[in-house]
Formats: sequence, structure tokens, C-alpha cells
Amino acid sequence: MTQPIYAIGDIHGQTAQLERALELVAADGGPDAEVVFVGDYVDRGPDSRGVIERLMEGQATGRNWTCLKGNHDRMFSWFMEDFPREDPFLPVELYYLNERIGGVETLASYGVACGPRDRKYAVHAEARAAVPRAHLDWIDALPLSHQVGPLMFVHAGIRPGVPLAEQQEDDLIWIRQGFLDDATVHPKLIVHGHTAEKHPVHYGNRVDIDCGAGYGRTLVPVVFEGEEAWCLTPEGRQRLQPDAQAL
Repeated sequence: MTQPIYAIGDIHGQTAQLERALELVAADGGPDAEVVFVGDYVDRGPDSRGVIERLMEGQATGRNWTCLKGNHDRMFSWFMEDFPREDPFLPVELYYLNERIGGVETLASYGVACGPRDRKYAVHAEARAAVPRAHLDWIDALPLSHQVGPLMFVHAGIRPGVPLAEQQEDDLIWIRQGFLDDATVHPKLIVHGHTAEKHPVHYGNRVDIDCGAGYGRTLVPVVFEGEEAWCLTPEGRQRLQPDAQAL
């Protein structure tokens, strides 16, 4: 029997959703279950700090958890540098404290209140004093991908045609165009988040597990045994098969 591995999509500051997902994983696989989180722990939701602390605590106590880096995690870390850096992959009209990104909610979870009229330098200085260095060090050290058997876990996807060992960070945490619309078979089944769906979707060559928790939707864990996949629900496992209409 193949050892099951569990995957949890973009959490976006939703601690209640995270705890619910972890309860479903524990009910199916026990407290020692292997879990991969595909990034985007911060922004939009009300408790980014709590999500980071929960994941750090789990790893520190020996849980078999792998946490990958998402684009929102990098945006947060870059904003917190000595001189705040905006991600070049953001559209030109957006920036970390724009309401569409959710950085304001992340800073609020650390007790830093800011609004659209606040000067960035003042917000940045207050944030630097409030956000624990350990949280930023944890984000900066997060891996970009994780491979287990026939599966490759990443935040956003891969660049088709590029060997897996040569994938670039910007693609792994940001890619959509060229990946989402590619139907060719990849060297491994790609398990990713980043592009919000209403529920996990199996596209044959990839499985999108971003359920839109950042927009208030339900976080649904997925369990894999080899390339077979199931969604975890309060009623138990539900088979996740390739969606012929999605291919």
C-alpha cells in the first residue's frame, strides 16, 4: 500500500479553516500524517500571524509537515526588508498594501493598523518593529517545491518543457499563462495552488487545490496515494478524478 500524503492549499490568514483542515487530515491519517502546504499563508484573511505561528509550532514539535513558499509569502517578506521591495510580477497598478493584495490585513494581524492614506515609510517602520524576525526567517527559508514519488508539489505550477530541476522561482510561485492551459503530460503530476477554484480540480496532468480560502471559501485538504486522489470531507474521502470537462 502506498503511504498517503496530504496536501493543503492556500490558507491566506484563515486560522479557523486551517484547524478544520488539520482535523480532517488527523481523522483520516492520524497525528503523524505527512502534510504538504503549498504556500500563501498570509494576506486577505484576518490572522496571518496565527497561521504562521501554527505552522512553525507544528514543525517545531516534529510534525511531518512540509511548507512551501507562495507568492504572497514572498511579497510579505520583501515588504519587510530594510527597504521595502515590491514584486515585479505584480501588475503595475498594484502594490503590497493595495486592498486587492491583502497586505493591510496581514499587518493588522501583527497589530499594525494602516490605511490607503498612510505613508509607506511610517507603516514600514511600525511593521519592522512589530513582526518577529523569526517569522520572516521562516518564510525566507521555505522551499519552493517538494517531490514524492509521482507527485511534485509547488505553489503556482511549472514552466512546461523545462526540466524539473531547472525550474525558476518566479515560475514556481507565480506562473499561470503557459501552465494552466497546457495539457501535455508532465514528468510528475503537479499539485499546486495559486489559482483559486471553488473546490479542488483534477486536470489530468495537474491538481489545483486552491479552494479560495482567501475569498471566504472552504479549505479542502486532498489526500494522495500514488497518483490517486481524494478530497477530505466531514463525511470521509471523496474520489477526485480527472475532470473531462476541464481538460
